[in-house]
Amino acid sequence: MSNDLQRNISRFIEERSLLQNGDKVIVALSGGADSVELLHVLISLKEKYSFTIYAAHMNHGIRGAEADRDEAFVRELCERWGIRLFSEKADVPAIAAETGESLELCGRRLRYEFFNRVAKESGGAKIATAHHGDDNVETVLWNLTRGTGIGGLCGIPAQRDNIIRPLLCCTRDDIEAYCTENGLEYVVDSTNLSDDYTRNKLRHQVTPVLRELNPNVSETIGRSADLMRDADDYFNNISQQELKRAETNYGYSCSELLCLEPIVLKYAVKNILEKAGAPVDFRHIALIIEAMREGGTVELGQGFTASCAQGTLRVIGDSTDSSGGFCIPFEEFIRTGGMRIRINNGKLDLSESDLEMFGSDAENVHNLLLHHCIPCDIITSDTYYRSRRAGDTFTDARRGVTKSVKKLMNEMKIPRELRDTVPLIADGPTVLWIEGVGTSSQAKPDLTRCGEVYIIIGG
Repeated sequence: MSNDLQRNISRFIEERSLLQNGDKVIVALSGGADSVELLHVLISLKEKYSFTIYAAHMNHGIRGAEADRDEAFVRELCERWGIRLFSEKADVPAIAAETGESLELCGRRLRYEFFNRVAKESGGAKIATAHHGDDNVETVLWNLTRGTGIGGLCGIPAQRDNIIRPLLCCTRDDIEAYCTENGLEYVVDSTNLSDDYTRNKLRHQVTPVLRELNPNVSETIGRSADLMRDADDYFNNISQQELKRAETNYGYSCSELLCLEPIVLKYAVKNILEKAGAPVDFRHIALIIEAMREGGTVELGQGFTASCAQGTLRVIGDSTDSSGGFCIPFEEFIRTGGMRIRINNGKLDLSESDLEMFGSDAENVHNLLLHHCIPCDIITSDTYYRSRRAGDTFTDARRGVTKSVKKLMNEMKIPRELRDTVPLIADGPTVLWIEGVGTSSQAKPDLTRCGEVYIIIGG
């Protein structure tokens, strides 16, 4: 049994590329059977893979003397096995009361913050946790009970970032049998014996029934979770590709997104929310899709709002800059926001270094930059790099049509809350240049005569 389990874990590590020769790995060592078995197995594989193994233990300060007992046990075990231990103690109840988190969430957050600090101090070590196949079953069942999409049915991943879980191929019974066979001592967390916690109810009341129906339930649910993960990755990748096609200057085209298959559309909206840092809720996703068809806004919580206006979907958060107002003298702005260059024989006098900065094709660069040039001789003391103001007008250099900046921004479908952040260059109410539009008719360079122009690069 002992050798078989070691071989299974070794094969699982290799199949999932969890560890490579010469890696540093920190075992999250609670002192329970699963983490003790994990440490023991990795030590047995140490010579084969040339691992450098450490252990890390956090005393959460929740279970009083019992938690101190666990810490002492872990410390003695590491001394006996020659493993360097990193340990830390935290008053999780006090911190949770201050932050409003549950004990479980607070403890988990502090624990992983500690592990990541240790990993960084250890030169980029990987963190090995002792999650096993039965933990995976409980995760899938709990997510299913609460309501979830494909992502929640993926269970616990074998690797996420620098965290690896080599025991997902084992059951709790496998681990306890391994400890018995190898004479490994471990401690028992008394909270694991109670049904007070949701997971414990699943562990003690639900999974035993499932195991009566199918003794290999951990393996079969694990395989299903792997298939769900493949499907989740596929739909995520497809939705990301579609989002690139639907992206506009100020958000995402509702009409483009609404052409997608329903499941891809839901993934696309989910990814938009995640990218914005907004909370993801399936009810909100459904409401956003409805708003994409009919227009409107959806309050997402945590200061975020999804807005569907002028055919564009945007997620607006507290961090969205809507104050905007700024005004800088042009001469001050141009020192860092542009460059001065001559026009000779109807062309911008671009050097080789200029071409390297803007691109290799001189003709294309010349035509592009002409839309962002202002003749030096029209700049006055009243010329400013600023945000829009009431009464501002802009004359299109290509069509000679003059309109208010307000109307122009409306036609460009710039969201209202962003309009004050769009930079422009103006002399009084006459706008000479707008970011994303280019130079106005009044500021269009005359290529028939030599002279100098400012090229606007940016603020």
